[in-house]
Amino acid sequence: MSAPTHAELTDSVAHATMRARDHLVGRQAPDGWWKGELRTNVTMDAEDLLLRQFLGILRPDQLDEAARWIRSQQRDDGTWATFHGGPGDLSVTIEAYAALRLAGDSPDQRHMTRARAFVIAQGGIEASRVFTRIWLALFGEWPWDELPAMPPELILLPSWVPLNVYDWACWARQTVVPITIVATMQPTRPLPFTLTELRTGVDPRPATSGLVATAFGVLDRVLKAYHRLPVHPGRGFAYRRAAEWIVARQEADGGWGGIQPPWVYSILALHLLDYPLEHPVLTAAINGLEGFLIRQQTTDGVLRRLEACQSPVWDTCLAVTALLDAGAPPDAAPVVRAGRWLLDEEIRVTGDWAVRRPGLTPSGWAFEFANDIYPDIDDAAEVVLGLFRLTDVLPDAAAAIERGTLWTVGMQSRDGGWAAFDADNTRRLIERLPFCDFGAVIDPPSADVTAHVIEMLGHCGLVDTNAARRGLRWLIDAQETDGSWFGRWGANYVYGTGAAVPALLAAGIAAENPSIRRAVRWLEEHQNADGGWGEDLRSYADEAWRGRGQSTPSQTAWALLALIGVDSGTTAVERGVTWLVDAQRPDGGWDEEYYTGTGFPGDFYISYEMYRLVFPLSALGRFMTARGVAE
Repeated sequence: MSAPTHAELTDSVAHATMRARDHLVGRQAPDGWWKGELRTNVTMDAEDLLLRQFLGILRPDQLDEAARWIRSQQRDDGTWATFHGGPGDLSVTIEAYAALRLAGDSPDQRHMTRARAFVIAQGGIEASRVFTRIWLALFGEWPWDELPAMPPELILLPSWVPLNVYDWACWARQTVVPITIVATMQPTRPLPFTLTELRTGVDPRPATSGLVATAFGVLDRVLKAYHRLPVHPGRGFAYRRAAEWIVARQEADGGWGGIQPPWVYSILALHLLDYPLEHPVLTAAINGLEGFLIRQQTTDGVLRRLEACQSPVWDTCLAVTALLDAGAPPDAAPVVRAGRWLLDEEIRVTGDWAVRRPGLTPSGWAFEFANDIYPDIDDAAEVVLGLFRLTDVLPDAAAAIERGTLWTVGMQSRDGGWAAFDADNTRRLIERLPFCDFGAVIDPPSADVTAHVIEMLGHCGLVDTNAARRGLRWLIDAQETDGSWFGRWGANYVYGTGAAVPALLAAGIAAENPSIRRAVRWLEEHQNADGGWGEDLRSYADEAWRGRGQSTPSQTAWALLALIGVDSGTTAVERGVTWLVDAQRPDGGWDEEYYTGTGFPGDFYISYEMYRLVFPLSALGRFMTARGVAE
């Protein structure tokens, strides 16, 4: 089949852009925001059921509907994975199995025997992650004394002492503080069954080696010996301080950090500290979880699943940019509504970030509806980028842009880069703790966040500032030897490269610059035969997947956003744009089964429903603009 002519391609892109723009506008909430589903894996649902079982509030309808969803996500080999098409995951499969046992599924049923065979083959419960074994310990299915010690006295360490709570990334910090209470109080409330069939009797974990690991092993034994003493001076004070810390960080929606892990562990911790379920803090927390539930009617019955997080601010600022890129005028009603909503979401209170930046005036935007303690730099940069294009129609935008920019610049780390939530959260000693076997626990600067800030500074005319110059140097130095950039919050090198190239261009770096040419070459070399781009999430652990995977709308758009800014007339660009047009649904949207978002590289992944719409719309719109065609 011959390639379309210039006129044919322009015409097809114009129609695709119009359909996508109409589809996006049709999904806007009356208040002005957008929010797509944020899908992760079934541990969210399994742990929700186990939490409710532990608290004694699990209803039969909740159990039946969630179990139906968990069963629907099991693969033919009996496993559950952390992302669509990924390998079976031991800990996810164990938690799903436990939830289905709770729902009454017999160990002898075929889907359960297949799951059990996988678990045993992978080393059983003994080989699962610490978080999974904590959940099992709550029900007597794992010994508490075989888990790493996490004393509540951790909350008493000042911020300059290594291993204090502010050495942890914000998401880990909010989870660890309540876990210190749970893991120290060591409650056990047996299930109406046991999970001995998932045990192998063999501990596959290697003995500690190396000076640091040996030291932490000794520390763990000392802390456990201290725990066994009849008297623990100061422990009651530590419990009170930890509880006060937790309660002070509860958000307006009843949760903590807008994410599942600190939410559920905070409920458990306060409950164990004798907060009754009728206490306003716990009532708000438990009721707030309902806002994260999705109930889907199917022919087999209702499926109930829990979002790990929600992304309305992120979705909305990206949607604003997409509409403007696609030719919507700044004074279009959907754009103005979204801009006003974003202005109202600016955070003007001090959060935990002030521990490292105490003199900084509060501003910024959070990812979620409610997360005032933890605005993030990525959202702030993207919101400012969107609002900057609306200053003529939103008089209040200029002041918000100035505040947001000053806050974002103030969150620059000492090395010149920007992280997601904190500045200089880089003390890697904490990663060596026996507890830290799952997910990122610190928040160092990343190429994608730094790129978004550089792009913001470039478009706002601040590229000649010292902060921009330092950030630009950091970003250029972070380029991989093959020309790509690592993607911390999106999959993976395609995401990082798709963010970095537009940032360099916005900062005034010429398209002929060697860094940009190497990036363009890498993207062109990793274009799929069908014209699209894709990268499997296994690239975080396996170099063979680097820049390789089934084509997806969002990843194709990321590559195009980089390439179009350099040269919109290349064959690679035209093939990529053609792939997007051909893959579009009649209603203007795109399908995307594969996950392209990242929570913790190597461990936890996200499918953002809006990515498959906003990024292709931006790419098509910028292609039309680069070609000099008004849609």
